Amino acid sequence: MSCTFIGPVVHSLKKDEITIIKEAAITVSNGKITSINSNGKIDCECENSTIIRLKTGQFLCPGFIDLHIHASQFPNICLGMDKPLLAWLCTYTIPLEKKYNDISFAEKVYNYIVNTTLKCGTTTACYYGTMFRQSTEKLAQIASNLGQRALIGKVNINQNSVLDYVETTEDSLKETEEFIQSVKKLNDPLIEAVITPSFAISCDMDLMKGLGALASKYNLYIQTHVSENKEGVDFVFKLFPDCKNYSEVYDKANLLTAKTILGHGVYLTNEEHTLLSEKGVAIAHCPNSNTMLQSGECDVRSLWKNCINVGLGTDVSGGCNPSVLDAMRSALANSLHISFHNQDHIPLNFHEVFYMATSGGAEALRKDHLIGNFVVGKEFDALIVDMDIGSTLSGTLQEHTLLELVQKFIYCGDDRNIKSVYVNGKLVINK
Repeated sequence: MSCTFIGPVVHSLKKDEITIIKEAAITVSNGKITSINSNGKIDCECENSTIIRLKTGQFLCPGFIDLHIHASQFPNICLGMDKPLLAWLCTYTIPLEKKYNDISFAEKVYNYIVNTTLKCGTTTACYYGTMFRQSTEKLAQIASNLGQRALIGKVNINQNSVLDYVETTEDSLKETEEFIQSVKKLNDPLIEAVITPSFAISCDMDLMKGLGALASKYNLYIQTHVSENKEGVDFVFKLFPDCKNYSEVYDKANLLTAKTILGHGVYLTNEEHTLLSEKGVAIAHCPNSNTMLQSGECDVRSLWKNCINVGLGTDVSGGCNPSVLDAMRSALANSLHISFHNQDHIPLNFHEVFYMATSGGAEALRKDHLIGNFVVGKEFDALIVDMDIGSTLSGTLQEHTLLELVQKFIYCGDDRNIKSVYVNGKLVINK
């Protein structure tokens, strides 16, 4: 059975301009887009489709992609924002993550976070779990049950932790491989295991090399953190004095590939830009947490100039909002702040952050052949956005063009404006 959506459509076909279709007809069959007509007319072969006609004030846009979110940290959201990164980890994050040895606690939190991110329009999420394999398996099962497209990692830690939140290298690798097998047994093409060393400070080289070997063996994505704050960068230099920079630590462990997503990248050097570009590594830009944890300002334009793909991450709970909409706004603010002390910097605009949240995230994941925008043959991950919902800041008090509605959605919209969420053609949220 096919379904045809008729109404305004917005998506990104290029980085610097949102493509607007005032009245389109998009037909979806078996999860994939089979036809797109920009005149709003239905193809003859699609006349028997179920018709979903958008109302005045609504538009269709691609689902959001969150490249960096710690599912386990959600109960701590908005706590500890007065502390820098490393102190925050020891005081708030590790004590919380130890609780995930309790499967019932994990199930409660993970059900909540997957439901919440879906309601916020996140159709694809790159989740960090915890050190505990079984509770991270629960996260994978929940994401599968609720229909989200998710890349999920069992976190690896074998040094420089507190409260005995640490594992041996042997156990870490064994549990990681078992996690990979358990995700495979779900037999869900939307759910993937991700190799997830917490960061270079918490993993020694033997563990990281073992994880690199697992990534190669199973052709998996890799996610971790890099150059998030100055204190962390200095610590990495002390731990790995034979490496020229933070990124080289991962490169020596064979963890830099075209399927690697590095969170933050605030203090990358020009030499690191060259290395990451050559390896095809992408950066998850997490502007909210970079501000809240006093880490710094990531220059997205510099990354783009060096041919590095960049998407957005909410980085809950270092970031204090699970919505990619907030990440867009934070990215705009972050870029403006850079321009205040660098007159040569051109701030990002709303076209570009919308791209980062959709097509840019897909390109960072090397999934732009599958998701990110509306092209025939791609899988249908989409949101129905409603900008006429009454007493909200984004309510329409006068007539607006479609592009103006998109601006209002980006700058002051929230989850209330997201009426329906589709993943791979399936309706997973309907408000």
